[in-house]
Amino acid sequence: MNCVNKLLKSLGEKTTLEKDEFSEYIAFHGIGNAYSKRWLANIVPADLLKLSVKDAVNIIATLCESTIFYKKFPDNIETPNYGDKWGRLANYIEINDRAIAYMDYGCTCKGILSCIKLLPAIPPSAKSWANCIILSQIWQNIFGDAYEKGPFEENSIYGIRLNAPYSDNIIDYSITKKISPEEQLKAFVDLAHFRGLKAGFRHVISADQIKVSTKDGDVTFDWCNPEHQELYIQECVKLVNLGFECMFIDSAKHIGGYDCENYTGVGSLPEYPQMQYILNEIRLRTGRSDLSFVGEKSSDDFERYRNLGLTAGTDFITGDNFDAVRDLSERLKYSRDYAPGVEITNDNYCGGLSYEQKLNRINTALFGYYLASDKLPSFMQTDDLFPLRYDTNTHHIMMTNPSYSTDGTALSHWENLFAKDDGRDYNRRTGELFAWALER
Repeated sequence: MNCVNKLLKSLGEKTTLEKDEFSEYIAFHGIGNAYSKRWLANIVPADLLKLSVKDAVNIIATLCESTIFYKKFPDNIETPNYGDKWGRLANYIEINDRAIAYMDYGCTCKGILSCIKLLPAIPPSAKSWANCIILSQIWQNIFGDAYEKGPFEENSIYGIRLNAPYSDNIIDYSITKKISPEEQLKAFVDLAHFRGLKAGFRHVISADQIKVSTKDGDVTFDWCNPEHQELYIQECVKLVNLGFECMFIDSAKHIGGYDCENYTGVGSLPEYPQMQYILNEIRLRTGRSDLSFVGEKSSDDFERYRNLGLTAGTDFITGDNFDAVRDLSERLKYSRDYAPGVEITNDNYCGGLSYEQKLNRINTALFGYYLASDKLPSFMQTDDLFPLRYDTNTHHIMMTNPSYSTDGTALSHWENLFAKDDGRDYNRRTGELFAWALER
């Protein structure tokens, strides 16, 4: 039994799917030759998060690009094929799966189920380039996994525990006797691939922000320890073997001690040849030549990062100046292995941009080129598709894990985490931009 059907059965649902005619009616379509590409826009996340997983799978099946409706989810789902170098052109959309997890009376859990529910609202990939969802958290965090905390109490995602079960924030551990954590992650990846999307995960590499779980307790990660290096490789390989095809590497710019006067992580980083070896080992052990390795802020020395084995780097140019992005795209059109990317916002975004500024950046990221085959990669956050409420921001919910519920329930948290009427209208406008880009 495939993992999607196994997940449905584990949740007490039937595996026979039913067409969702309302979603079919309200769905946005790509313009022109991309008319068969469909997704839900003009929404706020609570519209989908309040549904059951079965409802979400019904919608995903209904919006199938082939227009074939599968009454049972197919057994064999392959990643959309954009070639081995797909990551050089992709739009990377980071979803904070912890923030949209179930927050019930002090506990945080089942974030992967929320991600499944949100999949119908992620714009599909275009003709020439893929959209890739990056999950903010998969491994346990070391500051209080599975519990919400006060809005100014540290509970940072930027601290991970290896050699341990996957995060309680993300996995539904109430059903693991019926479906394993790995199979829950695989169900998400299969559904993302069915939607024509790629999937990846974010993680830190600063040694003092990583703990290794042992029978005698946690120890701090050490890049000079061959056993720790091997564990890191094995943990990444496990996720790639589940279908994840992109690794977003926090602080990658500073690998090998580069530009460390601007380094804000805590602890040592891998050496340059060491990281070359690690990335190559991940490719070799998984047999995947199409993996995308994205380096945070790895974008001011193009050859350094290309030779490291990275595919794309963030934080080189924003989308504020359309002509500057288009000219950079033209200058780098022969660089097919690596390119710096266009940022809408990043994980350190603390607010301040107007909706119009962000929409302008998205427009530039989607159209800033002479030929679609020369497009630069782009990077955006949950907030760039689904605006957060006025008194929080992307970085705040990466560093803390507050509930915005007024009655202790998950539904109230989902309703209050995001902007409401203005957020819905903004999401409609992003949908219109993507609609025009999808046939390119």
